[in-house]
Amino acid sequence: MTERQKSTSFGQAAAAYESGRPEYPAEAVAWMLAPVREPGRALRVADVGAGTGKLTRAVVEIGADVVAIDPDAAMLASLRENVRGVPTFAGTAERLPLPDSALDAVVMGQAWHWVDPDAGSREIARVLRVGGVLGLVWNIRDERVDWVHRLTAAMGASNAERLISAGGPHVAAPLADLEHRSWSWSRRITLAQLRDLVFSRSDTITATPEQRARIDAEVDGVVASVPGLADGGAVDLPYVTHAFRARRP
Repeated sequence: MTERQKSTSFGQAAAAYESGRPEYPAEAVAWMLAPVREPGRALRVADVGAGTGKLTRAVVEIGADVVAIDPDAAMLASLRENVRGVPTFAGTAERLPLPDSALDAVVMGQAWHWVDPDAGSREIARVLRVGGVLGLVWNIRDERVDWVHRLTAAMGASNAERLISAGGPHVAAPLADLEHRSWSWSRRITLAQLRDLVFSRSDTITATPEQRARIDAEVDGVVASVPGLADGGAVDLPYVTHAFRARRP
């Protein structure tokens, strides 16, 4: 299974993705877009790799005019159900169906790690106006908590988690001045949502039956050690949200 095939596997688990994945903190979204926000003017923003619309919703909520772009038709169909009235288009960061200098910002949630950073940076710079922003954001489980660390060990680390632990994303010319901020928070999650989180990951979606059985068994072992989950209740799943922004000079 190639990385490109994994990157377009999520439509097979769109419902699990919507249920299992967390939202993005409003503070992180506001920070990414702060350099281009002006009083009385709606921002023109593309959410690229938009998936089921987790980040799209947050951008709409600050009053921006948003288009959503994703290579997976099933994910875009889910997005249209979850975020009404947002135009959707098939495309990728390396090949955007948008005109030159059309946008104030491009944002990507849990997606840049699937992108060729050189080609993606050039293409995104093409569609941004001078001074426009690329905002990149990831919700990463906080593995300083023991059971969360063991959960990741059971599932296997994702490309996103490896990228953040290695120091963050590479953004290429002509984009410049990459900045970073992070926020710690937690999400209340049930066992059903946790299982959806596990199933929404590309490595699980594309696993063989034998690999899936191993993942399920190891996750069950973690669940059994967390009283709130094992008892059918809910627990706080801690996250650190990492946001980055770069500018088109």
